[in-house]
Amino acid sequence: MEVHSQNNQNKNKFGQWLKTSITARMLMVGFLTLILLIPLAFIESLITERSFRQNDVVEDINYKWGNDVMVYGPILKLPYKHYTEIKTLNEKTNTYIKEIKTSIKYAYIFPETLNTVCDVDSKTLNRGNFESAVYTTQMQFSGKFTKPQLSSRDIKDEDIVWNKASILVRTSNLKGIKNEVNFNIGNQTYAFETNYVDSNRYLDELESSYLKEYDLPKDKDLNFSFNMAFNGSKLIQLIPIGKTTTMQMTSNWPDPSFTGNFLPNDETKEITKDGFKADWKILHINRPFSQQYINAVPNLKDYAFGTKFMVMVDEYQKSERSAKYGFLVIGLTFLIFFLIQTMSKIPIHPFQYLMIGIALTMFYTLLVSISEHSNFLKAYLIAGSSVIILITLYSKSILITWKFPLFIATSLTALYAFIYVIIQLENYALLVGSIGLFLILSAVMYVSIKIDWNNG
Repeated sequence: MEVHSQNNQNKNKFGQWLKTSITARMLMVGFLTLILLIPLAFIESLITERSFRQNDVVEDINYKWGNDVMVYGPILKLPYKHYTEIKTLNEKTNTYIKEIKTSIKYAYIFPETLNTVCDVDSKTLNRGNFESAVYTTQMQFSGKFTKPQLSSRDIKDEDIVWNKASILVRTSNLKGIKNEVNFNIGNQTYAFETNYVDSNRYLDELESSYLKEYDLPKDKDLNFSFNMAFNGSKLIQLIPIGKTTTMQMTSNWPDPSFTGNFLPNDETKEITKDGFKADWKILHINRPFSQQYINAVPNLKDYAFGTKFMVMVDEYQKSERSAKYGFLVIGLTFLIFFLIQTMSKIPIHPFQYLMIGIALTMFYTLLVSISEHSNFLKAYLIAGSSVIILITLYSKSILITWKFPLFIATSLTALYAFIYVIIQLENYALLVGSIGLFLILSAVMYVSIKIDWNNG
């Protein structure tokens, strides 16, 4: 009986310690915070899954409308005679007979100047809850070819087969071309046809019919021009094959991202809520490749430049970034309840902490589900307001008076507003977040001074 009575006394002491000890409450709050990381992890996994689903839908939209656009050309394809000496042993005379074998090879000549004017009409396409940035672009190309200097490659002028010369243009979006492509040079217009693309080639190819000799830069410079219209998505890029390459791009898209090896000129670049305008100028000394090649067109896609049409921080990215602050929201909310409990001596049961934590995690499922059918701001306001009202009413039943619940509601409102601001920021998110956390820490430290920590 004495042992049983002693066990009861020990249990009563432990229970009393849990109720009155500050240390016990701190351990309990910390443990519950860690437990709630489990549903937060599941929520982040759900957001990632929905984001992958969005990417699949966007890829399907882009495939049907038109993929990204890269243009590589125009390139003058110039055939020439190549001579190979073959020695054959004559067994009767025991001497070698020399024979010259002639074959046709090709030189690829880049233009002296290449000027591009690109007018892009952008919009978003929606399928269900998902959207993608697509565009229709009109690209006007002009420039000049000069006489090829192939003597350095041991190719004589008389060996060039001028009447079999043609023009090549390569692009990543053959399916998205909206017009007949005709090449104007000299006094003639030449139509393009597609060439078969093997699996090793990274761009599809258009080739013109054979050019007339008087439309070739044999003795003089010749100007050229052609237009291409595309349905495309995500990206427009140009490979700067001109000895001097310029591009002017205008669009109604407000959130461009300039990509590639070359950025537009800062002096002329304009970005507003109604669109952007950008100019590029690349000289041959700015890139590490020459103006002519023998036997094959080189893969120069790594030197492309252009613009990416971005959907800035989409709904799932915002939700994912918001969920990353879930630990902070739960921790700070529990800390507020802990400080109120410690200062007011009002008991709060661990189960009540758990219910508050689960309500906080529900914010993220509400946010994701509502944002799929509305914009992010509206979803954030509905989810945040619902959780704040729920926790405020629940804390009123725990803390009896309205003083503390209203303080909790104000604190949660400020916290959710602070996180929303951070999510919207791109360049200053870390700075604003660090300052905000410093201010929160300062407030907690100030309040904790008034607590008598010697009681537990």
